[in-house]
This record gives sequence, structure tokens and C-alpha cells, in this order.
Amino acid sequence: MTLPKTQRLQADLLAWYDRHRRVLPWRAAPGERADPYAVWLSEIMLQQTTVATVKNYFERFLQRWPTVKHLAAAPLDDVLTEWAGLGYYARARNLHKCAAVVAEQHGGRFPADEAALLALPGIGRYTAAAIAAIAFDRPATVVDGNVERVVSRLHAIETPLPESKPEIWRRAGAITPEKRAGDFAQAMMDLGATVCTPRNPLCMVCPWSWACEARAAGVAAELPRKKDKKPRPTRYGMAFWLERDGPAGREVLLRRRPEEGLLGGMMEVPSSPWVEDDAADGWSHAPAQAEWTAVDEPVVHVFTHFRLELDVVRGEVSAGAKAEGIWVRLDRLADYALPTVMTKIVKTAMG
Repeated sequence: MTLPKTQRLQADLLAWYDRHRRVLPWRAAPGERADPYAVWLSEIMLQQTTVATVKNYFERFLQRWPTVKHLAAAPLDDVLTEWAGLGYYARARNLHKCAAVVAEQHGGRFPADEAALLALPGIGRYTAAAIAAIAFDRPATVVDGNVERVVSRLHAIETPLPESKPEIWRRAGAITPEKRAGDFAQAMMDLGATVCTPRNPLCMVCPWSWACEARAAGVAAELPRKKDKKPRPTRYGMAFWLERDGPAGREVLLRRRPEEGLLGGMMEVPSSPWVEDDAADGWSHAPAQAEWTAVDEPVVHVFTHFRLELDVVRGEVSAGAKAEGIWVRLDRLADYALPTVMTKIVKTAMG
């Protein structure tokens, strides 16, 4: 008996997944129930970040905070410090807020319903669906970048992203099974990550090659189409590395960035505003009167929407000098949540 096309797509992909599924630290073994906390934590970390990068962070987090209640009870600064290097720091703040809500309002258990998950801090449409499907096997439609690519090719969707997203969600929903929805979602992700890759897709070993409209049309490697990106602007600023002699050794001035905005709540080397005018006066934002010496090379860091170029200057004040921020011993810098751009400043300033 020949299966209808949708059922065959489901059966072929799940059979492929049972043979080729990736082994990942947050993924339950075959036949085991997924831990909602591990699923949630990994999905938040994986936003805008690669699997290879996330693995070590995930394992460290889980070792330090084995349950959502442990994470909720942790100081935010500790969470931000462990997160440093993953980027998109609003995710870490929302992670902490979400843990508190789950611990206080849900008794430490994640809700299984998509609508209830969407009400939690930092959880959007994709993450709610992923948790519902993977952790609770609800028939939720899960669409990430890998799934967008697979579905775009399967149906030869020519409309560029992001305009094609509604059609992709609709098409993905049409083939999401009632049973094994979590395995099906992870299978779609694995297929996109290992077979239906952005460049040079391995169509000959794909379980869906028989149904792929893009392959039949010879355009698989060209999809999904994307609109041309706008040029990334450059912003400029100054970073002020200020030292003094402290009671237990040399100290440097740090301060906390505002909670809202880029790198919100993170510790930073004091800097001027980051602006697009490279002739803007940064000196008026110096944290103290000092003899400042410029470092030869600027620090360059690329964010998603702009390129940042910071001139670094070094200064020194007397032992009792006051300045807005906190004085941190140089040998204790690792105890603070410094984002990647700030660690670049530290390396540049310390030579």
C-alpha cells in the first residue's frame, strides 16, 4: 500500500533520524523523555549561535545550575559572567527572569502549552514550539534557520526571506505529525545541519530527495533566496582604561551598562557613546581627570547591525581617587561579566 505524500515524508524523515540523529548534550537518548529545562536552556543559547559554540556553555550552566530553581536563585551577575562570549546578552537577562517566573509561578516546572510558554520572558514563537514539541511531544510546528532552508527547497519557494516566512510556517505545519512531533522537529533541524546544507547540499543521501521540488528544478543550492543586505554602518567611540594602586594591588575602573539597550546590564570599560560621526568628541566622557595615553591600534568589533571602532586610551589616578563605577583588581577581572568587545579592550590596554 502506497502512503499519501505527507505520511511518506513523515515516515521517511523519522526513519532517517532514527539512523542518523546527532548526539547532543541537551538531547534525550532514544526512548527517553527530554528534560524541559535542558531543552529550554539549549534553545535560548542556540539563538544566533552555533551548536559547536553552545556545547561547552550548556554543560557548564547545567553543572553549575542543574535545575531551573538553582538558576532562578543565582545572582544575575553570575549568570552574565557564565554567559560572557555567547553574545546577545538580553538572552541571558531574560533567561534569568524566565527561570524566576518558572520557579515562583509554576513550581519549577515548565508549562507544556505553547500559549503558556509564550507568556514567559524571552520565549518567542519558535522557542515555545520547540519546547512544546521536543520536551512534551506536542504537535507544534518548529521553524528555525535549518527548517526554513529545508522547507524552502522541498517546495521550491522562490519568494525571498523574510517575506517567505508565513508560507514556510504554513508548509512546515502541514507536514508536522501528531505523534513524535519532537523527533520530527529535531530531524528537520538535523537534516538542514548535515544534509540540506547552505552550500553544496547532499541531495543524493537526502531522505526527501524524491519529493524535493528545488532538486528537480536544479535550484536547490540557490534556495532560500534572501534580499540583499544593507551595508553595515561603522560607529566610533573611545574606551578609557583607568588604573590606580589599590590596597591589594593594581585596580582598573569598570562600570555597569544600563539595563536596557545593547549589552544591557553588562560590565564595561568606561567608554564614550558609540556614534557614526568619527569626529565626535569622546574626551568629554572621560571618567576622571588623568594623563591619558593613546594605544596605537583601535579595537574593532562587529555586531549584527554595525561595525564598532574604539580608540583605547590609558590613564592613571592616585590611590584614593574617586570615579563613577567600581575598582576591580586586575587579577580579578575574570570574575566579572565582560562581553567580547570589552575583553578585546582589556587585551589591547594591557598589551
